[in-house]
Amino acid sequence: MRMLHTMLRVGDLERSLAFYCEVLGMTLLRRKDYPDGQFTLAFVGYGDEKSQTVIELTYNWGVDQYDLGTGFGHIALGVEDIYAACDQIRQRGGRIVREPGPMKHGSTVIAFVEDPDGYRIELIQVAPQPPVNSEGRPAVATA
Repeated sequence: MRMLHTMLRVGDLERSLAFYCEVLGMTLLRRKDYPDGQFTLAFVGYGDEKSQTVIELTYNWGVDQYDLGTGFGHIALGVEDIYAACDQIRQRGGRIVREPGPMKHGSTVIAFVEDPDGYRIELIQVAPQPPVNSEGRPAVATA
């Protein structure tokens, strides 16, 4: 079993696609209109759906705003350089709502970005990952 996607309802699909693709650097993987149901689904992510968890953006035609409530927290993305990532997001028009710094009661460096619909995206500083081979094991350098 593995996680496939997280769905977010959005009020303006084009605006959300611009944010996730242009600001956060994701790729639009697929998009489909469902005229009978009056909605459109768009899937975005950093890799193909066969091996990566992605985000499903659901646009219900004619609905331009949602009450996010208090139950949903955030989506988290790992970044190798959180300060550079925040600078890049800012330069691309993204909104940083918590500047990089240690999390409360801990040492992990985090920041928060807000998407156009108000969903929060946590950025977490992670150590660079070593290269892996086609089997997902650490790659061994050859001379």
